[in-house]
Amino acid sequence: MPFFSTHLAPPSSPHVVAATEDFAVIAKPAHLLIHPTRPDGQFTLLEWLRKHYPDREVSLVNRLDRETTGLVLAALNPAAASALGQMTMRREIHKEYLALVKGCPEMAEAIIDMPIGRMGLDETNPVHVRQCVRDDGAPAQTEYRVLSSSGGYSLLRVKTMTGRLHQIRVHLASIGTPVVGDKIYGPDPTLYLKFIAEGWTPELEQVLSLNHHALHAYSMSFSWQGETLRWSYPLPDDLADFIIARMSSAESLLLG
Repeated sequence: MPFFSTHLAPPSSPHVVAATEDFAVIAKPAHLLIHPTRPDGQFTLLEWLRKHYPDREVSLVNRLDRETTGLVLAALNPAAASALGQMTMRREIHKEYLALVKGCPEMAEAIIDMPIGRMGLDETNPVHVRQCVRDDGAPAQTEYRVLSSSGGYSLLRVKTMTGRLHQIRVHLASIGTPVVGDKIYGPDPTLYLKFIAEGWTPELEQVLSLNHHALHAYSMSFSWQGETLRWSYPLPDDLADFIIARMSSAESLLLG
């Protein structure tokens, strides 16, 4: 399947890509929280799953940031939750991401091996959740490969070897190629605070171009009951359209 198809446009609400008695693979849109973070009534993917599977004991196996789109795995019974959780710890559930970044990495493919930790609030960082590369951080490794580069942008295929908070975004920003649309690790972290306070504005659109960061959990694979399973899901329309409009070299990749 190509990364984007005019015949299969991801919806603006969650979508069941595949389901068995044990688990469901869900496509998550941008701006949807995975699970509740505060008692403010915001709708979450976990709530959607519980409504969609009212007679099942649903639990999330992996998580995505609010603005990240793509595939999420949910267990539908306790035994599957335990098994899939152990597989996650053993790194047996394989995920690949597509990231559109500003600029082009110096190396066409590489492993970014830099520890990540919380940056901490100070005069240079107004966002409490912001992470950074730091010597005393937790070990973190991210593998990337440049698929296409033109027009001042690059499309990368990315894999993570560890699961740190904001890992892909932190690592790509650390090598000078921040994810397009990233309000925290992009051109100015105060844009994140402006977005929280005011919503999406013409000023933010001028600076960030996209109202969510351009990171998409494209594929997922693992072995289950002796069978190797793999799913992929195309880029959301707005991201695919942005790439096609600005990266002529990527069009053949996206449309297949």
